[in-house]
Amino acid sequence: MQYAETLPLGDHEVVLTFDDGPLPRNSNQVLDILASQCVKATFFTIGSMAQSSPEGVRKLRDAGHTIGTHTQNHPLGMKRMPVEAARQEIDEGIASVKAALGDDAALAPFFRIPGLSRADGVEDYLASQGIQIWSADFPADDWRHISSSRVYDFAMKRLEDKGRGILLLHDIQARTVAALPRILHELKARGYRIVHVVPATSERPATPTEPQQWQLHPPSETVAISHWPKIPNFVFAGADSLPAPSLSDWDWHDGRLVPPAEQPFDRARRLARGVPLPREAPWPRQSRLAPDSAAIALPVPAESIFDIQEKPHAAPQGLGPSSHHAEQAIPTGPGADGLAMLISANAGDSRRVIPGSLPVVEPGLQRVPAGAR
Repeated sequence: MQYAETLPLGDHEVVLTFDDGPLPRNSNQVLDILASQCVKATFFTIGSMAQSSPEGVRKLRDAGHTIGTHTQNHPLGMKRMPVEAARQEIDEGIASVKAALGDDAALAPFFRIPGLSRADGVEDYLASQGIQIWSADFPADDWRHISSSRVYDFAMKRLEDKGRGILLLHDIQARTVAALPRILHELKARGYRIVHVVPATSERPATPTEPQQWQLHPPSETVAISHWPKIPNFVFAGADSLPAPSLSDWDWHDGRLVPPAEQPFDRARRLARGVPLPREAPWPRQSRLAPDSAAIALPVPAESIFDIQEKPHAAPQGLGPSSHHAEQAIPTGPGADGLAMLISANAGDSRRVIPGSLPVVEPGLQRVPAGAR
């Protein structure tokens, strides 16, 4: 989760790790569940917990599990701590676990930083002591106030997303105890193999690996690489510039520079000191401009083009005068003397309604009395 490397695991291989113990009421149940399934895990023990329950640390050793350390007091801000204070936390935690074991060789040189926070000073010090730093590839969030079913869901979903890796759990949590049997059962049902990691010794040498095996997602020839190609490193063998045309390459005619009859770059190609220039472009060149004497005005159309010949047409139906008239009398205003103006409109049908006027349904003349609304 914090590093570019992980354990060199194969597909469907998982390592179980537990932090913050031992806490007898829950850690002992975790040991019983693991033993029932013949599973070995790695435990990162806190020094103060080892002092409180040294028999719990010895149970881990007797069951064949790997024991690492997790500082003395589990400080969550090691990246903000002074280097000397961080070293003290690391050293005291190691000393407390060794004292509980009574056997220095039983402690693995494995260490997990509380909260998985990185710090250069911490990493440099652990490397100088020959101690390997562990993170995790995915957690199950069992330190949060969630149900055991949610712990199971997080563990399996995140493992399925990655296909392999280190699972982070906490043996001090009751929800972890409740979720662990189901997790182990489902791992077996889905074909996962639980790997037990131990320190290499002279009697048991380290497993041979390749560098790419330590990467969680190593590059593959069958998968496209989503990175921009690197710019190659090169230098120019020479920086000679191409010859530019000079005034001698052009003709002077009527006070203007006129290009020569030959192609513009033909002469430059001959002057190129042995460096061949690109050939003529494959696309068509623009045509030369017409000489000044050529007509540039468009022809003027003759006047006869605009003469419109009148052609006889039959009189449109319904447009002739009609014997019917639809008229409407409209008052001229409040001050009218009772007479009204007559507005007539010729129409083929006296029932036609003129927009903005009152409909007239009978032929003839209608008068609107003065003051009528």
